[in-house]
Amino acid sequence: MKCNLQQVFLLTIFSITPFLSQAQVEDVGLIKRTFNKFFSPQLTDTTRASSFFVLPALGYAQETGLEFGLASSYNFYMDRSDRNSRTSTITLMGTATTEKQKNIKLNTDIWTRNNDYHILSEIRYRDWPFNFYGIGNTTQHANEEFLGHRLFRARIDVERKILPSIYAGLNVNFENFQFESTDPTGIFQREQFSGKAGGKHLILGTSALYDSRDYTTYTTRGWYGRVKYGYAPNFFSGENFNGHQLETDFRHYQPINNKLTIAAQLDYRGTYGSDVPFYVLNELGGDNMMRGYYLGRYRDKNFVAAQVEARYRFHPRLGITAFAGSGSTFSNQQNIRMIPSYGAGLRYFFNLEHRTTIRFDYAIGEKRPGEQRQKGFYLSLSEAF
Repeated sequence: MKCNLQQVFLLTIFSITPFLSQAQVEDVGLIKRTFNKFFSPQLTDTTRASSFFVLPALGYAQETGLEFGLASSYNFYMDRSDRNSRTSTITLMGTATTEKQKNIKLNTDIWTRNNDYHILSEIRYRDWPFNFYGIGNTTQHANEEFLGHRLFRARIDVERKILPSIYAGLNVNFENFQFESTDPTGIFQREQFSGKAGGKHLILGTSALYDSRDYTTYTTRGWYGRVKYGYAPNFFSGENFNGHQLETDFRHYQPINNKLTIAAQLDYRGTYGSDVPFYVLNELGGDNMMRGYYLGRYRDKNFVAAQVEARYRFHPRLGITAFAGSGSTFSNQQNIRMIPSYGAGLRYFFNLEHRTTIRFDYAIGEKRPGEQRQKGFYLSLSEAF
């Protein structure tokens, strides 16, 4: 006789129930409900209730020491009675290290009643060092320099539905950067570029969105296109950023059958101005686009990349992915140099109602002459795109 994990669990619970007190039986019931919430292959709660999940974070690096913290996600509907209401998400992440570094980020992705408004926001404080390699898409790992870095960011994008699936809106973004270099012979001091002491800017912008996705969390069908333009007035003078930014993000999701979906994304980001500080240059890498590269290994005024992902959900709670892409930073001084990104991952659906996931991805990048192949492992809440 074959038994799945849930059957074994329930058989154990039922076998011990006659020997338990009422309070203990209630505890067993709580355990059973908790198990069903996170492991049952069926959607056991049809009330469209909210969900909350916490993921511990633990790591170690020689430069930062022991890192510890939490990542949490709260998913809900603004109107539980509306079956077309999209999932809203609030994500809070916070980590610290034994070297007294801190990284705190609060993100929201809110859809109001009738999906009339789409509101994106971020508040972030980061006192965390990073690796700097220089500017351009041919930087060398041998030039890696460890920089102190402090960042405060506050941004909000508010978009209103003007036609079915079409939104238009306004956005505001304030950022304040500080940097510290302790190596007078390192690449940070040797190279000539603006913004070494840090700076701040206020970017005012507008955006347009077309969104016909079936779900915003784990999408299996539809189109997504967003264009965002921002201008940073010369409020703060000096070497602070004064210029323009343009971002485009186009995606398509095509189901092959009820388990397999092919997802594709094309991204472009551009920063324009006569003297652009290095900290507003566009970076290649990270856990969403061009996985496998350290975020900021290559940076320049422009960035373009495309990726394709095959998503196979073989179980209501589990799925696997395979992805491949290519991208580059570039400018008038540096030509496009498209480099590869490919890998695979595992998905765990911790909430079936909201289709929210934890993803485990392993990605591989290029191998530069004389260097090890670039690669990375990612543990994140929600999909890459």
